[in-house]
Amino acid sequence: MTTNSTYTYQQIARAIEHLTANFREQPSLNELADKANLSEFHFQRLFTEWAGVSPKKFSQYLTLEHAKNKLRSGAPLIDVAHESGLSGTGRLHDLFVTIEGVTPGQFKQAGSGLVLSYGLFDSPFGRYVLGAINGKIALLHFLNDVDEPETILKIAWPEATLRNEPDVIKPLADQIFPVMGEFSQLPTKPLPVLLRGSVFQLKVWEALLKIPEGQLASYDQIAEAIGQPTASRAVGTAIGSNPVGYLIPCHRVIKKTGLFGGYRWGSDRKQAMLGWEAARVDQ
Repeated sequence: MTTNSTYTYQQIARAIEHLTANFREQPSLNELADKANLSEFHFQRLFTEWAGVSPKKFSQYLTLEHAKNKLRSGAPLIDVAHESGLSGTGRLHDLFVTIEGVTPGQFKQAGSGLVLSYGLFDSPFGRYVLGAINGKIALLHFLNDVDEPETILKIAWPEATLRNEPDVIKPLADQIFPVMGEFSQLPTKPLPVLLRGSVFQLKVWEALLKIPEGQLASYDQIAEAIGQPTASRAVGTAIGSNPVGYLIPCHRVIKKTGLFGGYRWGSDRKQAMLGWEAARVDQ
């Protein structure tokens, strides 16, 4: 992923924002290209290169009806309720993600002396900071213009010593996002993720891994899956505090009405992810 990919996403994101707000009116190619500050020809080419589908096809993935259909045909998340323990392995799009969960109490007992290596990288959804502890991904946070990466890392892992070592964790970053247009690219080895949270949070985050790429789940479905069907509001709070964006796919949870709802890293980015994943599944 090159630095140019972040600029590409910024251009595409402006068009997606307009497309999402006006999909019922089916904005013209010229209208979308104007939002991206590109000619129609270059916008069509750039958008198709980024998404794998045309802007018109992408807009179909952002409709309310499409979202409702995906909710109805979602994965059997209730199976998660029958699994014991906090740790497990889930298949996530074309990646294997292995979770290790620790509660704050457990972490406090063994938290001293930890080193958190981090670096800044580009993705199809903009720039992000990636942090790892002992070779395990401990944070993936998408950045906006005012974010301070070290502040974000310190809030998430206050006891850890920070080291700016992008070369050390680049092998992890290289496995997270496929190269632009390489929809069949597979990882070379499992991606280990270290999550620090309450027992309830860990159960919610683990449940998210059961949502296949291209599918959606509601907050109620996640609550039911963890065996607490009346806790949908608490589930929403736990989802909103997910420290590992994209890999723990909180972007795949939407309202039961089919509306996409908010997202920790911006609703436009959430919609970009959902449309991008839908296009990958259709390949």
